[in-house]
Order: sequence, then structure tokens, then C-alpha cells
Amino acid sequence: MKNFTFLDFAREIGKHITVNYMMAKDSVKKRLNGEARDGLSFTEFTYQLLQGYDFLYLNQTKGCKLQMGGSDQWGNITTGTELIRRTNGGEAYALTCPLITKADGGKFGKTESGNIWLNPEYTSPYKFYQFWLNVSDADAERYIKIFTELSRDEIEAIMAEQAKDPGLRPLQKRLAKEVTCMVHSQEAYDAAVEASQILFSKNAAEQLHKIDEATLLDLFEGVDMFKISKSDLDGSVKLVDLLTERATVFPSKGELRKLAQQNGLSVNKEKVADINEAATDALLLAGKYILVQKGKKQYYLIIAE
Repeated sequence: MKNFTFLDFAREIGKHITVNYMMAKDSVKKRLNGEARDGLSFTEFTYQLLQGYDFLYLNQTKGCKLQMGGSDQWGNITTGTELIRRTNGGEAYALTCPLITKADGGKFGKTESGNIWLNPEYTSPYKFYQFWLNVSDADAERYIKIFTELSRDEIEAIMAEQAKDPGLRPLQKRLAKEVTCMVHSQEAYDAAVEASQILFSKNAAEQLHKIDEATLLDLFEGVDMFKISKSDLDGSVKLVDLLTERATVFPSKGELRKLAQQNGLSVNKEKVADINEAATDALLLAGKYILVQKGKKQYYLIIAE
């Protein structure tokens, strides 16, 4: 489109598609019939022409004959096939599938919130696994049929288990396993499961030192963070000073001392017995982080830079 002016577009593309044709689209009729509070903007009305031209351009320059999408794109895609037919008489086809929605009616898509990417740079394997593990029972029943290669008999057996004891969530667990292994790997799945169990594991301290930075940050997403200098971990600073002066996790040494005496202070999931011990870089997780825990549920991350 970069060298295509609006006037050129109106003259060369607009002449092939009538307003009557555009008005006949279900997406347009629904908006005009009052289903949308704000009516139909010019941008929304002409979007089908823009997407149709996109298909035409790919057809002419790349030999593209098929455009696929969700069922909500049927009108836009068929405008493209019609534009190709009327412009150069070429072959073009549309293939759509039922739109996959979530329990709240929202659709999967990069413009929606709370969605996932296949690329681990955008959604880590841990978050990917957690997404499927936490879907509703109704969604799990649908998704396991759509996104896995399990047989009908296997799925029905898992659904029967779910019906007996929904609290065990066998549908979600199997769905999360199948999809995570398919998209990432068995190893990524195993690591995600292990990370999920860290907070409740007796070997949490050992496991924390094994997980990567991305998983660590996902695991403790949303907790308060404090920054310190790596030079603070040269052994010259006591742990009590690190947690009250360098990083103000505690407002006072008295509060920290009292919590430690009550056995309620942990660093990297290990109880702190001596608050006067030297803080060194041996505390670092993923070479950069220290996890501090107050009581059972309050977590803080210290970042050493």
C-alpha cells in the first residue's frame, strides 16, 4: 500500500466491488441493524476492501490462491476472492473454521488480553503450560478435542474421570501436557511442572537454583522488586543490612530480627537462622536474583545489577 494513493485505490479497486455487494455481508448487516451501539464507521465498512486487495496483491505477486481464517473473516476473505475474479479472472478460494472462543466469549487473538504465543520469547513454556492448566472445565472439554491428537475414546475416558472428581482436574492436566509437549517439548513440559511445584516442594531451594531466568520471573510475576548493586554481595555486607538498607524489604532491623526468631524468614526458600551472616553472590538465582519470603505467602525479588 505504501505507493498506492487513496484516489488510486478508489479508482482501481473500488470500481470492481459495488456498495450493494459490500452491504450484503453479514458483518455489515448486523452493524447496520442496530446490533452495534455505535453503528458502522467508514473504516470498518471499507476494511473488507483493504483485506480483499491484500489477497489480490498476494495472488498477483506470489501466486497465492487460498486464504484461511476464522469464521468471522469469511466476508473479508470472500471479498478478496470476488475482487480477484473480477480483476483478472484468476482462481481464488476461502477456507474458514469455527471461531475458537474462551469461556467468557472472547476469542483467541493477539489483540485480546490474556492470550498466549507459540514463540517462547513471547510466552515462556511455563506460562504456556499454566494457561492450559487453568482453563475452565467447559473450555478444557472443548480444547482437548481441538488442540490435541488424543482419540475420542481417550478423551471420553478423561472426561469420565473429570465427572467423578472435578477437583483433580484430569482434563486440564492432560490438555496442558499434550499441548505443551507438542509446541515445546517433553523437557519443557517437565520443567514447567517442576517449576509449578516449587512453592510447595520440600526441595524448593534446590529446584530454584536450576530454573532459568524467564521461568523464575514468570513464577513470581507481580511481586515487589528491589534493586541492589552486585558489589553489595562481596561478603562485606550482612544479610540484615542487605534486607533493610540496600533493599528495603523490611522497614527496620527489629522487624526482620523478630520474624527470623519466629522462623518466618526465608531466602531462596531456605529458613534464615543467622541474620548476621555475610551476603555473597552464592545467594543469586539465575546469576541475578534473590528470593525473599516473609511468612508463608509474601514474596519479594531482589535484583543484583
